[in-house]
Amino acid sequence: MVAIGVLALLVFGVARTEISNSLQAKLARGIHPVDPTADLKLPILGGQGTEDLAELRGKVVVVNVFASWCDPCAAEAPVLEQAQKQIAGRNATIVGVTYLDAAPDSEQFVREHGITYPVLRDNGNAFTQAWETTGVPETYIINRQGRVAAIQRSEVTRKWLDSTLAPLLSQRS
Repeated sequence: MVAIGVLALLVFGVARTEISNSLQAKLARGIHPVDPTADLKLPILGGQGTEDLAELRGKVVVVNVFASWCDPCAAEAPVLEQAQKQIAGRNATIVGVTYLDAAPDSEQFVREHGITYPVLRDNGNAFTQAWETTGVPETYIINRQGRVAAIQRSEVTRKWLDSTLAPLLSQRS
């Protein structure tokens, strides 16, 4: 009976892991799924209107999910801002998306870290749920065709960004 219980828990755990990491599992198998949020309109932080990632089709897009209360998010902010300056002229951009954060706190974070790339708000968490976000920071890279090319579910480094972006930036739209 104990063995059956342990086996049941093991099966449940493996199935649960597969569900929660389905985007990553597809990438691991060489499948590049379509951006699950391409048409989801999100409000622009500190501005009026909305934006969706479909408007950026044809560009390489680095989506960084962050929060003002997240220390690793603060640590990676200069890396992302430096990368934005280097990729902006190569038909690519970084887009920030706030996670479980009050707008004034997110706006202060953007000012303090000198972030110049667009930042959107995930009100209602539809964006982060579609990306299977488990915490912050998380970064997703979308290729020029609107397909998921890479996922980093922890703080990004310049080395990871450079190695992941290089082949994507050299591809045509």
